[in-house]
Amino acid sequence: MENNWNNNPNVIDYTQESAIMPKTFVSNVMVLMSLGLLISAALAYMFGNSAELFGMLYNLETGGRTGLGWIVMLAPLGLVLGLGAGLQRFSSNTLILLFLVFAALMGMSLSSIFVVYSASSITLTFLIAAGMFGTMAVAGYVTNTDLSKMGSILFMGLIGIIIASVVNWFLGSAQLDYIISFLGVLIFTGLTAYDMQKIKQMGMTVGHQGELARKMAVMGALSLYLDFINLFLFLLRFFGNRD
Repeated sequence: MENNWNNNPNVIDYTQESAIMPKTFVSNVMVLMSLGLLISAALAYMFGNSAELFGMLYNLETGGRTGLGWIVMLAPLGLVLGLGAGLQRFSSNTLILLFLVFAALMGMSLSSIFVVYSASSITLTFLIAAGMFGTMAVAGYVTNTDLSKMGSILFMGLIGIIIASVVNWFLGSAQLDYIISFLGVLIFTGLTAYDMQKIKQMGMTVGHQGELARKMAVMGALSLYLDFINLFLFLLRFFGNRD
């Protein structure tokens, strides 16, 4: 008897569908992450190139932060914690809104780079960061190698550079700052590939679960957003020309 399984239009091709699911999920993650970056870039440029707006964040005479400046600096951390804690309680639309507010606050906070560095070097560094990020994201998506062990090592390295950064805040060592920046580039380059592989696997797991899939897409976008921003900031220490 002839096997009509593949010829029956009413039969779902689960092999093809399982291949499409992670692609759709990853596409949603990338769209949301890109929207966050666009919001951050626009607000960073606006606040960094307007004395009136920048003066809302910093006292232009003393250089100290204003009340709003402190809120802009501290609120993103609270929102990151809120996104993680509210994953089960909040709707996907609420999580998306919180992510976009986070991106807006990050953009305002990043406006100071336009005061410290030239616009041309910021643009160049952004393009370099985008190239590195895109390359590692593709590598993480297509590789069949399990990156979970590498991820554990990278997270330990991340904790290490956070501790070293706090120590160097008191020491003010230019050499240690250079080492931290170099390690930061390596760590967030690796984390980009690791997070992308994790997001692909996530898409295979939650692809059919509409609300849960949307929630996890927000968390995936947040992870990649943080990878890109940190990679960009560490690269800026090497390629940024100070005004």
